[in-house]
Amino acid sequence: MELLHPWRLDLPTQARDKPVLSLVLPCYNEQEVLPETTRRLVALLAALEAAGSIGPGSAIYYVDDGSTDATWRLIGEYAAVSPVVCGIKLSRNRGHQNALLCGLMTVPGDVVVSLDADLQDDLDAIPAMLAEYRAGSEIVYGVRSRRDSDSFLKRVTAQAYYRLLAGMQVQVQFNHADFRLMSRRALEALRGYDETHLFLRGLVPQLGYRTAVVEFERAARFAGTSKYPLSKMLALAWQGVTSFTAYPLRLITSVGALVSLGSLLLATWALGIRLLTAEAVPGWASAVIPMYLLGGVQLLSLGIIGEYLAKVYESTKRRPRYHVETVCGSRFERDGA
Repeated sequence: MELLHPWRLDLPTQARDKPVLSLVLPCYNEQEVLPETTRRLVALLAALEAAGSIGPGSAIYYVDDGSTDATWRLIGEYAAVSPVVCGIKLSRNRGHQNALLCGLMTVPGDVVVSLDADLQDDLDAIPAMLAEYRAGSEIVYGVRSRRDSDSFLKRVTAQAYYRLLAGMQVQVQFNHADFRLMSRRALEALRGYDETHLFLRGLVPQLGYRTAVVEFERAARFAGTSKYPLSKMLALAWQGVTSFTAYPLRLITSVGALVSLGSLLLATWALGIRLLTAEAVPGWASAVIPMYLLGGVQLLSLGIIGEYLAKVYESTKRRPRYHVETVCGSRFERDGA
């Protein structure tokens, strides 16, 4: 296949019609669901290749994010019997976003589709993504058409979070997680972003290439339990805010102005009580109320500033985001990995 040089604007027509597809699935303790996931994905690749939608060399790439169960052993067993199954094992748990980035930056292929290993992402949406790619899109987002499978609390908070990011001028695709197709051109552009704190949902829209949306209905998890508890969801949400906007810092200025105004009104009230009534406790209103109010605002402000300073500190160390311990699969062996 002809190489894609930096000055080229597109892949050759033949490569876009029958691209080599790589499926990237980060895994952390997914031994319960892995057999069914592998069966369905192998069947999907076979069907797509038979239909002429993808070219030979397409494969499944599991990224084991430091699992403590039998996940890596199962990946090795499937890779030994199927030429389309490959595995990448990280040296330790680095988190979903780092594991996903490792897969995106490591695997070959003309197009890469990232999805979860729990079978909640609709595999039937992948042919539609490929159709959008053939039509010229470099990035295709898998977007949930509805969130009926979520609990009421998760549905409300998730949609509120997307609207919050949009209100802060952060470019994100509404109701999109990490189920997306990216062309080789988009992936090479993404390689140039040396982010320490990853939030790919906000980073990918920064690339600016032609995009498309494919809607799907997210299913319930096939087996096992979610590896994204509330604490991790909140951490990822905060990552998205602080990695792409300085709005919280600007908010401190607004809060400071409001507190100053409030303090002035409080002082006026305290003076009126002192001059017009006999009910004032000497020194209480002028000391206690402003002290608690200003103290709380200052601690909150210092916390937000500290969060941004911590990100700057960690970014200056430029530590690797992940280390690959080993790989398996015929695709890697063929390429001499």
